[in-house]
Formats: sequence, C-alpha cells, structure tokens
Amino acid sequence: MLELFHAGYQIIERPDIHAGRTNADFGQGFYLSDDEEFSKRWTRERRGFSAWLNRYELDTEGLKIKRFDRDAEWFAYIFANRANRSDSLAEYDVITGPIANDTLYNTWGIITSGLLEEKQALQLLSLGPAYR
Repeated sequence: MLELFHAGYQIIERPDIHAGRTNADFGQGFYLSDDEEFSKRWTRERRGFSAWLNRYELDTEGLKIKRFDRDAEWFAYIFANRANRSDSLAEYDVITGPIANDTLYNTWGIITSGLLEEKQALQLLSLGPAYR
C-alpha cells in the first residue's frame, strides 16, 4: 500500500493512474508523491481557485511498478521521453522515481547539442535535491 498525495485545483476522487501515460507524458501526466509537504508546493494559489491536496492510498497488489533512482537508467528513460521516443516502460502500471525537474527542461538544448557526453549530462541533472 502506498500513501500518495496530489495537489491541484479540484478534488479528484477516483484518479486514473494510466492518465497521461502516452509516451510517459512528463509535464502532463498525473503526478503523485509520497511526500505530503512537497505535494503542497506543487499548486500555487490562483485568484478564483482553491488549491486542494488530494490524499490517496494505492493498493499495489498486482500492479507492475518500476522504481527509478537518479542514475543512468533514469536518465536514459527521461532522455528518450524528451526526444519523443516510444515509451519503453508502457507495460508498467506505476513509475516512481525522481522528478524530471526544470533543470532538465532548462538544459535540454545543452544536453542534446552533443557538447556534453551522457555522463556529463547526468552529472548536471544530478545537481540539487532529488524530489520524487
């Protein structure tokens, strides 16, 4: 059993854990975290909207789960996703691991330019805290 949190502008009583999994759709998927305080920071206050923290318990029995660390395997998966390649982990129900944060977005041009080797790019992406 996993206790998970999702912050947003609506209460989502029955989330579809497969929503947003087209090509492991980072940036548009349904993101959950087991870190309640971190989840609260995801949704900024917006005029006319109330921020909600949804709490879920996910029964993991029978689910195929892929757990990543911030390592070369994670980098290859994120890199393939950002390069719009097909989802190599489509058979998994849940993927958990470090968030591909703005460091990746802000450095994407440098990473794909060929100026950095993969090892150097992973070192760059490994700077700072790893949020899950």
